[in-house]
This record gives sequence, structure tokens and C-alpha cells, in this order.
Amino acid sequence: MKTHDLSNIFLPNEGIRKRASSFDKTGGNDDRIYIKPGETKAIFDVHTSGLIEHIWMTELNEGDKEEKDVLRKVLLKIYWEDSVVPQVLVPLGDFFGMGHAMCKNFVSAPLQMSPENGKGFNCFFPMPFKKAAKIEVTNEGKQTLMLYFYIDYEEREFNEEILYFHARWNRKLPKKDFDYSVYKTRHEFLFEGNNIDGKNNYVLLDVKGRGHYVGCHLNIDNFNKETSWDWPGEGDDMIFIDGEKLPSLQGTGTEDYFNTAWCPTQVYNAPYHGIILGGESNWKGKITYYRYHILDPITFKKSLKVTIETGHDNHRNDDVSSTAYFYLDEPSQEVSTILPVEERLPL
Repeated sequence: MKTHDLSNIFLPNEGIRKRASSFDKTGGNDDRIYIKPGETKAIFDVHTSGLIEHIWMTELNEGDKEEKDVLRKVLLKIYWEDSVVPQVLVPLGDFFGMGHAMCKNFVSAPLQMSPENGKGFNCFFPMPFKKAAKIEVTNEGKQTLMLYFYIDYEEREFNEEILYFHARWNRKLPKKDFDYSVYKTRHEFLFEGNNIDGKNNYVLLDVKGRGHYVGCHLNIDNFNKETSWDWPGEGDDMIFIDGEKLPSLQGTGTEDYFNTAWCPTQVYNAPYHGIILGGESNWKGKITYYRYHILDPITFKKSLKVTIETGHDNHRNDDVSSTAYFYLDEPSQEVSTILPVEERLPL
């Protein structure tokens, strides 16, 4: 399957360019759709063979007053072929590259939030399908949502095998009864302990099937009131391929997995890794990192489990969330679940 980039844009293409959008069908200027509280609307529903190459969206609540945390209250769902189980089930803001129910200007190769203030959401992950595709948006907020969108795709046939795009969201809320006194010293809390098997690690992705993992973004909200050195990123990534008991891919620290170094705070956007939010003084507050395995996808034949420690040996108690992106040789039929809206909101 050929897709175009600057190196081959001169080659002919057999596909037929198509678009679904929210344009005003009357020819007027009301170029949006309205999704009431509790309502789900299909914004893309085609029965053909094709390839989605670009999705753009922006949103606002009716009356132009933004509902608080709306980007965690609205869900994006994508279905491939005849599946009744969504292969993508992710809060809207998180799907487009960052969490915390926030948007902010940033640039990566597959995902971008563009001006003004990151309100232009863009996805360039290619999404092929052979018979049908459907995209739905569910509004679990309290105000009517006004949604603008473009979905740019090609009608085309595939003679070769394709892999289907998937995305999953996860979150681990901090424990209210967390007892820091179990650590006798600050050094013990930050650096001591042994973690070989990753048993208590935060799970970014746990999936069965054949395919490859193409990356994630990780969000940390550091509520720790400790005034001494409070870097939350001593956690190692541990990735288990095809049922491994011990990870064959073992990392050396959170910032290392995200291709940065030395407890970073600076905002940085590269095509395949970066920092959208670096946290406040002493790494308090909100942090978002991304790492996309576009040039180095992690392949698996039976299963994959992608995990990361929350602090060394999982000693920390932060609010952690993530979106993982991956492809499978067939649409996953695992029942998709997501936390209820009340448990998705920032603390």
C-alpha cells in the first residue's frame, strides 16, 4: 500500500479523494453539527473500501461558553467493518494528543493541536478499511456541543493485507489513603526498592492479537505537597511481548522512554517525541509527554503489554492517564470500556 509523502508525491494515485464534513447543507454558514447532552451522532458512516488520511475537528458549546472539562466529557468512537464494538474509545481531547481536558498548541507527525490556543485538532494516522467505517461522537457533558469537522479519505481497493487502527485510554487515580510514612526516608521513596516483573506498573496498553504498537502520550498530575525534590519520572518502561513473564524491552526512566533527559521541564515538539506540558516549579501540576513509534513500531504476534512504573518501584501516588495507539490485523472485538464521565475529569 502506497501513501504519499514529499519523497513520492509525484507518483500517480489510483484512489478517489473524498471528504465528510460538517458543512451547512443548506448553503448557509452554520457549518457545524449540534450534539445534545447524552446524544451520540455518527459523523462518518461509509460502506466501501478506503483509507482515512486526515481528521480535523474543533468544538464549542452552544452559546459560545465553554463547558468546563468538556474535552474529557466528549467521547470519540471509531468502528471498522461490521464491528459493533468500537476500536477507538477515547475522550476527544486525549485522542488528539494530550490529556487533562486541555488543549495547547503543539506539533508532532501524527497528531497536532493548532492555533488558536490548540483548538484545531488534527490526526494524520492512516486508517484503512475494506468494507465499512463509522465514526461517532458522544456528548456526556451538560451543554449542547457544536462540532466542526473534516474527515479526508480515499476510496480505494487493497490487494495486500492491512492493519486496523486502534486507540485506548486509561487512567489511574491517586489513592486518597496513600501513606507516605511507609517510606522512612525521602531517598527510600525516590530511589530504593526492586521491581523486576512490573507487577504493579501503570498499564498503557494490554491487548491480544497480532499487530504493532505505534506510541502513546502520558499525562501526570502531581499533587504531592512535598517541598523537597519531587521529580515524578523515575519510572522505567517495561514492555512485554507475546506473553513474556519478564519484559524484553526494559527502559531506564520515564524521560528516557520519551526521548528526553535529566528531569526535563522545557516544552519541546519533535515529529515523534516531545513535551507538551513540563509541569510547574518542582514538577508540580500537569505534565504531558508523547512518544510515537512511527519509525520503530513494536510488533507482536499474540499479545502486547506496555507498562511504566509510576516513580521508581511504583512508589508515587499521582493522577496518571494515557492514550495508546496501535494497529491490529483485524478489528478487536474485546468489549471496550471506559471510566464514567465523573471519573474522567481532572481533579
